[in-house]
Amino acid sequence: MPTILVADDDVNIRELVCLFLRNDGFETVEAADGKEALAVYASTQVDLVVLDIMMPIMDGWTLCKELRRSDPDLPLLMLTARGETWEKVKGFQLGADDYLTKPFDPLELTVRVRALLKRYKIGSTQMIRLGNVTLDRQIYKVVRGLESFTLPLKEFELLYKLAGTPGQIYTREQLIDQIWGIDYAGDDRTIDVHIKRLRERFATTPDFRIETVRGLGYRLEVHE
Repeated sequence: MPTILVADDDVNIRELVCLFLRNDGFETVEAADGKEALAVYASTQVDLVVLDIMMPIMDGWTLCKELRRSDPDLPLLMLTARGETWEKVKGFQLGADDYLTKPFDPLELTVRVRALLKRYKIGSTQMIRLGNVTLDRQIYKVVRGLESFTLPLKEFELLYKLAGTPGQIYTREQLIDQIWGIDYAGDDRTIDVHIKRLRERFATTPDFRIETVRGLGYRLEVHE
């Protein structure tokens, strides 16, 4: 399931955009300014960024430039309160892929996001390799040596999240929010159950291990 980073200093707009996207089946993470957005991007597997132009600390122009420098293929959708041509031109020159003027129709937002993701996936594979194990997020398949199999959806997403940033510690709350969604009403111990299942499935795999960091959460360590 694609993860969308929404960067906007207006908490109401940010929450609405995230609500629209989650209702359409996307995972979302948030940032209140450009600097925070870069930090979230560095620690999270993000598939697309929706960013506002007018933000404090680091504006959308600078954020767009920094993101494009880090990943030339990352889809970027800019939001603005004005639809002036010069703003659109500047955004495209800095690397934005599309533009949406506030206020906008939720349907148009999700349609544009899906169109950008479709265009992006044409040229990317969304694969993570951990030694002899490959995770293919486009088809939710795991390949281990000559063996190919499918994990339950949440197990795959949990493993993919941890594998995307080896060594990064995630708390149970972060994993619940990013994989199950902030509206999840269940026990956060469900993370422990899914981790236990993953460890059992990959018990004989020497390429990586999911480790418990006491008092903090979990991280995936790759074994060279």
